[in-house]
Amino acid sequence: MKLKDVRVGKYKFGKRYMLLLGLGFAIICFLLVYGNVRQKEVSITEGQLAEETIRANKTIENRYETEEKRVLAAEAVSPEYTYSKDIGRKQTELIEQLFKLITEVSQEAKKEYESERANTKDKDSVQKVTKEEKVVLLKKKFESINQDDISFYQGFPNVFYEGIFELSESDVETVKKESITLVETKMAEPIRSSNLESVRQKVNDEIQYLNINRDLQQLIKYVADRAIVINEAANDKKTEELRDQAKNNVKPVMIYQGEVIVREGVQIDKRAIQKLEILGLTNREPSLFPLVALGLLIILQMAVLGYLVMTTKGQEKQIRFMTFYVVMMLVGIIVMKALLIFEAENMSALPMTFPAAFTPLVLNLFINRRASIMGALFQVAFSIFVFYELLGTSTMLLIAVTYAFTGMMAALIPRERIGRQLGAAAIWLIIFPLVFVLLMAIYQGMEFQDSKTLTLLVCALVGNVFTYLMSVGLHPYIELLLNDDSVLVLNELSNPNHPLLKQLLEEAPGTYHHSMMVASLSANAVADIGGKSLLTRVGCYYHDIGKIKHANFFVENLPDGAENPHNFLLPEDSKEIIFSHVSEGVKILEKEKMPQMVIDICRQHHGTTLMSFFYSKAKERNSEVTEEEFRYPGPRPQSKEAGVVSLADTCEAAVRAMDHPSNDKIREFVHKLIDGRIKDGQLDDTGLTLKEIRIIENSLVNGLCSTFHSRIKYPKMQSEAEKMKKEQEERS
Repeated sequence: MKLKDVRVGKYKFGKRYMLLLGLGFAIICFLLVYGNVRQKEVSITEGQLAEETIRANKTIENRYETEEKRVLAAEAVSPEYTYSKDIGRKQTELIEQLFKLITEVSQEAKKEYESERANTKDKDSVQKVTKEEKVVLLKKKFESINQDDISFYQGFPNVFYEGIFELSESDVETVKKESITLVETKMAEPIRSSNLESVRQKVNDEIQYLNINRDLQQLIKYVADRAIVINEAANDKKTEELRDQAKNNVKPVMIYQGEVIVREGVQIDKRAIQKLEILGLTNREPSLFPLVALGLLIILQMAVLGYLVMTTKGQEKQIRFMTFYVVMMLVGIIVMKALLIFEAENMSALPMTFPAAFTPLVLNLFINRRASIMGALFQVAFSIFVFYELLGTSTMLLIAVTYAFTGMMAALIPRERIGRQLGAAAIWLIIFPLVFVLLMAIYQGMEFQDSKTLTLLVCALVGNVFTYLMSVGLHPYIELLLNDDSVLVLNELSNPNHPLLKQLLEEAPGTYHHSMMVASLSANAVADIGGKSLLTRVGCYYHDIGKIKHANFFVENLPDGAENPHNFLLPEDSKEIIFSHVSEGVKILEKEKMPQMVIDICRQHHGTTLMSFFYSKAKERNSEVTEEEFRYPGPRPQSKEAGVVSLADTCEAAVRAMDHPSNDKIREFVHKLIDGRIKDGQLDDTGLTLKEIRIIENSLVNGLCSTFHSRIKYPKMQSEAEKMKKEQEERS
């Protein structure tokens, strides 16, 4: 009843400890992150002096400056024009048609005059058609032509028409020819509204140098001024396309996270206000939503943690799970906050140096894989709150996905000592995460010649390497805190100068050498099946430590020629003395606070095997004696390592006592022993498979044969010895 009460009390204390630890963890998490998400009321106006240096809280586009650059780029685009040769041909056609009509009118007037003279007797009374009448006739002809062309002809003054009808046919032809030549030459070149007058003036200057009289020059000027028009029109659609292209080619002006917007004591101007508006820093009212979200995240974490802890078997493992998770997560959050302290304007990538794989890796190696995955996921969740000012930026996205990927890589590492997998760990913790960051940089369109991209990659590499070095360097010390069988402890216990080993050597030298041999055999066999080799070796060193109490009652410690003291004892008394070396050894090891595995090996190395020699002697005296009375109290070996030690211990002692042990005799003995132990059920609780048992058997046989093999008499050596003996007899 008392034992039950003790267990119940211990259980209640453990539950109370975990409850208090969880509550304290939740409060500390909230207090640590509270300052990052707590918002202050801010009101900033143009013209006021900045009370503090204000930095950008995220990386975002400065849409105002980007738009200004786009407008300037569009204005810098020259308007596009479309040149049309058809306009020049049309003007030439109009001139030719004009002079054709003029020729027709002149010919008709001439025919009419000649017809009237022919029909009139008084020829002197017939008057020629005047130039005014010819102009009227010409304008009537305009009515019969294309209406679109009439405006061209109506633009000529009457002076031109009157002057042209005063010319002879040859002069009219000259005016026509020179006019067409000038118009064709000038209209072959692009003419815009901006240079139309200068082209016409240039034509007028060229007309003055024509080898004709001034009247003809004036008429040609009329034609040139009327026929030379704009032949290159503005292409508004093309111009607009070019302007849009110029706008699109303008790279967005970015405000980078950490960039100084305005310095303390400097007046806030319009541009600074624009940046602060974009960043949402001009007017900000406190919001409770981030704090509520933080609280809910902590509650969710505690719920998941509580579920995983409660589904873990064994209160000791539950306490270890919760304690270690709490410590590692707090360390991770504190390191994140420390990075914020050192973050500067040019070091926005500093959060990438965070060793995101360390907490999940340690949880994976020392707790279990579920704890590792949980730590990796909640570490990412807390990073969103710690780096709250980056929320909504590409940097925050990069941090979150990188932390998640790196943490999951740590959760996938095999659960064995990191020192045994240095190469594989470097790939999981350094290479894969760095490649992932590189992929994310490509995804976000970062330019590799940009110093910010290079800084990002360097920071990621530093964080990964730092994680790797910490994992390798701190592993033995973390193991020392969590496990009683850490490498440091085992190395210390394996030192021959350890007080217990020195005492064993002095008081029971035979047992000492026996323990060393069993340690060598067991460690090699355990290593072959992938077990804890160093732990097995240390366990063997101390497995017979109980024999120091009655050292001379164990045959290996008897001096040469000494009689066995058991010859003077009853089998029952001998049994108790032999049995006591196990219980006494456990007491000694518990007093010395040895690792539990070492104590278990001592307690289990004989299992519940039968002490056959003394049982047979007792049976001779009393036939009612049962086997159970002469079996070790056990328990049977409960681990692979203890199972191997139990086999190696018996094999070494038996082979040592064997007369002329040969390889075949050793192999046969080991095989029979192992089969007997299997039939007796001594290996049922070890978890050893048949394949592993065969590997152990081969390892033990090889080790024993190399130590206790018989000397072979070679024929040549024997003949030489006989020859030497014969020579000595002849001399004598």
